[in-house]
Amino acid sequence: MTIWEAVAVCAAGLGAGALNTVVGSGTLITFPVLLAVGLPPVTANVSNALGLVPGSVSGAIGYRRELRGQGRRVLVLGGVAFAGAMTGAALLIALPSSAFDTAVPALIGAAVLLVVLQPWLSRLAERHREKRGTTARPNGGVPLSTGMLFASAYGGYFGAAQGIVYLALMGLFLDEGLQRINAVKNVLGALVNGTAAAFFLFVADFDWTAVLLIAAGSAVGGQFGALAGRRLPPIAFRGIVVVIGTAAIIQQFLR
Repeated sequence: MTIWEAVAVCAAGLGAGALNTVVGSGTLITFPVLLAVGLPPVTANVSNALGLVPGSVSGAIGYRRELRGQGRRVLVLGGVAFAGAMTGAALLIALPSSAFDTAVPALIGAAVLLVVLQPWLSRLAERHREKRGTTARPNGGVPLSTGMLFASAYGGYFGAAQGIVYLALMGLFLDEGLQRINAVKNVLGALVNGTAAAFFLFVADFDWTAVLLIAAGSAVGGQFGALAGRRLPPIAFRGIVVVIGTAAIIQQFLR
């Protein structure tokens, strides 16, 4: 790797760390750069997963205020995310890299649509609960856990736009604001990336130069992302989700 390639990888890590903290989909920045500097797809994928862990942790720390009072929720959904991440990581090793290509654009598109419709769907769900005399489950119940299991398996497998899928699912089933949901998303993203990376350590080849460069950049980017993301009003937040999600879909079709 030349010095300019190293600079590009580190810069991609910084951008990915910031983007992951705000919305997700940082892989859309780092993965193409790793391919451009000559890494094979699987090596690029696993190196990217490990390198982005510090950025996810950094972003979660930046959102620590919004995490207050959500400890039990993080534990419940974290257990589900761990199981899903292990499953996805195993699938990456066992299946051809094209296995999810058809499903991924549809998954991202559905997630973007859910994020856009979330205020209306939340009001609809609230009216339904009022008619039945029930309240929202604090951890989302079985529907959210099931959705998060599959989303985390996708995250362990590849993870582009994983954060958008998380935001969509939690926004649909939790009675919380976007910023508090985003804080949980950052913790779960760190857990999924870390779990998948730990699995890959034993079964896949890493490019350690790329890992260290992305790790350094993403750790700094995570702090920038937290500073910016916490100041975004809900409508701007959803607008960014739409833009990034659309970019993710386009990239999937161009791959």
